[in-house]
Amino acid sequence: MHIAINTRFAWYGYQEGYGRFTREVCSRLPALSPEDAFLYLDDRPHAGRLSDAPNLRQRSFGPPARHPLLWKLWYDLRLPAVLRRERAEVLFSPDGICSLHTSVPQVVAIHDLAFLRDPSYLPASQYSFYKWYTPRFIRAARKVVTVSDCSRDDIHRHYPFAVGKVEVVPNAADPAFRPMGWEERSAFRADLTEGREYFLCVGSVHPRKNLVNLLRAFSVFKRRQRSNMLLLVAGRMAWRNGEFERMLSTFRYRHDVRMLGYVPQERMAGLMASAWALVFPSLWEGFGIPVLEAMQSGVPVICSGNSSLPEVASDAGLYFDPLQPEDMGRQLSLVYRDEALRARMAARGLEIARGYSWDSSARRLLAILREAARHPPNPYLWRNPNPR
Repeated sequence: MHIAINTRFAWYGYQEGYGRFTREVCSRLPALSPEDAFLYLDDRPHAGRLSDAPNLRQRSFGPPARHPLLWKLWYDLRLPAVLRRERAEVLFSPDGICSLHTSVPQVVAIHDLAFLRDPSYLPASQYSFYKWYTPRFIRAARKVVTVSDCSRDDIHRHYPFAVGKVEVVPNAADPAFRPMGWEERSAFRADLTEGREYFLCVGSVHPRKNLVNLLRAFSVFKRRQRSNMLLLVAGRMAWRNGEFERMLSTFRYRHDVRMLGYVPQERMAGLMASAWALVFPSLWEGFGIPVLEAMQSGVPVICSGNSSLPEVASDAGLYFDPLQPEDMGRQLSLVYRDEALRARMAARGLEIARGYSWDSSARRLLAILREAARHPPNPYLWRNPNPR
């Protein structure tokens, strides 16, 4: 079978969400299915390869699609021509966008519908694009992949016609995330925090990550415990972070908050395993990979009790209302004081994390691609160039 995959997000300098999923599954698929031919397609050339398997070719063609108008040009004009020439039998598009002008069976990944929950998180042009075209992409695709039962149910709720075509292929954690011994953790902290313990928050800095309330909760914790515990935030400055920066500049405990910026994967594993606990106050997540990374590292998870997070952390997590800093601060204090609770949470988290792996997710995706390829061409697209 000739399998084409849009890998535009695999080469971003930082790996989050779509990019992480794309890179992890695409690095595994060719080796999992040596009898198939894989063609990875990008909108700009890259020197590296996602896999050294002999059944993989990588091809790039413009224009670089970084704006809704260029997205349409790349997906609906350039991409269909390449698929025809390459005789692709199925196309996987893991970035929430697919072509509306090809008869090749398609599978599209939609990790979440965050753009519907708060349109202000996106530029107006991108919000309008996703609102108008997402139902059309779902109509055009033979299968829709998402990363959690929560996201699947959300897609069903907003787009009832998608029932029956949405499949869950969960995220996973890199094998580098593992428990570390006391001496290894101590050495890591000695280098990073002069030996001080820390809570860790992982995620890009923007309003959905709810870091303003995290600062308020950390203040509650500090007033109650009078501890020298630090709060470390690992993530790039994304957008609309002015309120957070203003609050941090005058924060009473600002010298106990350290902004690390984007942390590469190879460094993140040690950072995670050496943490006292992961604090994840997000207002909404389609999956929440850092939660799984923490559990796989033997680190307790304190997180919002919303969206997909209780699905991922299950009974290993300690939950709070993300809009109530007092509630969040109480949970920080509880995990700080109760060593027996921390041990139970860590042990249960390790059990849950063993149920996830990128290899099994790649195998699941491959089965979905095979199923989609068996469908005949989609005549709906030819009757409705802009399907609704």
